[in-house]
Amino acid sequence: VQLVESGGGLVQPGESLRLSCTASGFTFSTYIMSWHRQAPGKERELVASISSSAGSINYADSAKGRFTISRDNAKSTVYLQMNSLKPEDTAVYYCKAIRSTNTYWGQGTQVTVSS
Repeated sequence: VQLVESGGGLVQPGESLRLSCTASGFTFSTYIMSWHRQAPGKERELVASISSSAGSINYADSAKGRFTISRDNAKSTVYLQMNSLKPEDTAVYYCKAIRSTNTYWGQGTQVTVSS
């Protein structure tokens, strides 16, 4: 089982990034996928989640109106489009897959928003 995140980097406030998380080793299309983030000295927090069929999507208040989660089950990939980035969005972003008692995490990708 593997979840590999990509797309992080250093951007200026107001810019955008698109994170990707590609899965292998399990039946991606049957799992709820989510993005989480952890800033230095803080607990990991949920950013957004998407159901297996993309019929149910939820966002943290901090992400509403700026971030969009989506998935492509044919490519076993979940995305997080992040617009209007702010310095407080700086964190390591992780994707997670969950179904029943099975939970998998990626290794994370760093997002830094700074001028």
